[in-house]
Amino acid sequence: MKTYELTYLIAGDISGETAKEIQGKVASFIQEEGGVLLEENSLLKRKLAYPIKKSTLPTQQSQAYLAFLNFQIQPENLTNLEKKLKAEGQILRYLILVKKKVKAIPEAVKISPKKVPVGKEKKVELKEIEKKLEEILSDELK
Repeated sequence: MKTYELTYLIAGDISGETAKEIQGKVASFIQEEGGVLLEENSLLKRKLAYPIKKSTLPTQQSQAYLAFLNFQIQPENLTNLEKKLKAEGQILRYLILVKKKVKAIPEAVKISPKKVPVGKEKKVELKEIEKKLEEILSDELK
């Protein structure tokens, strides 16, 4: 079985309870096709960037409930799941992505910075710096 992520928009002109029922229907669609739910997130009501018109709905939707979930299913059962999602009139848009397995990253080797002992550095006087600069400049002028 492959792991997938499903993100979908539910029409925003319905109540929150009805949206939760539709979310439950989507979960049952996955289970009917032999899939396993891994993670399901709560609904978020969002304002859309542009209104969406769907033929099964009487008005354009400017707000929608955003839902997403992770699940595992056999790839050959995915087409049946998509047909069921398209048939659900309250789902405006959906997107199914394949989730790749996360590779284990080895722990980074810790490199400690070089420690400079405090107070043991040789301090240079300003007069010595000026003297050295004069020598360098006088050599360049020759």
